[in-house]
Amino acid sequence: MNEYIIFRRMADHDHDVRSDVAKVFADAYYKELQFFSKDKGKLKNAFRHAFCPEAIFTAEISGEIVSILGCSNNKTRAMHIDENEMKKHFGFITGYLAYNLLQKEFNTVLTLPDNTGYIECAGTIERVRGRGIGSALLNYVIQNQPYQEFILEVTDTNHVAYGIYKKMGFIEFKRKSENFSKIKGFNQRIYMRWSRQSVRV
Repeated sequence: MNEYIIFRRMADHDHDVRSDVAKVFADAYYKELQFFSKDKGKLKNAFRHAFCPEAIFTAEISGEIVSILGCSNNKTRAMHIDENEMKKHFGFITGYLAYNLLQKEFNTVLTLPDNTGYIECAGTIERVRGRGIGSALLNYVIQNQPYQEFILEVTDTNHVAYGIYKKMGFIEFKRKSENFSKIKGFNQRIYMRWSRQSVRV
């Protein structure tokens, strides 16, 4: 990977990058989100206001944000789903459904120890996948955040991501069956853990 990549928090950009971050999110999660709309522009606009600048990290190549990653904790979530925004962009019925499906996943306060970070909404735009950019961004967050432990989840259909996380030292510790699996496109959530202590051993 020869590209020069800049890593930084969303909050540290000198201009509003919400649309850029939402564009990456819509592209990375299109398979899961297309139930609400097959229009990536509409998806981008619906989620534009969902991101917490203090908890979202970005990777840029030549000034373009190509990968994002959220690092939540027990006080701050990387994303917050707003019901009015969902209804505004998807219509009343689909927006209501989108809010109810997503708010439990993103709006719930995490019951984690203070020394644990929760990796979520990690994604890279399709045309630069396979270059290790997402892995490099995850490694940047791990090395520059104060947590002793990181937890993430990956779907059972995302074999590529599972393999990457395992290679980086994440260890699977739990699986959970998913409700509305046909709508969401996967059957289980796989939870994985990375610890500084295990790396030092």
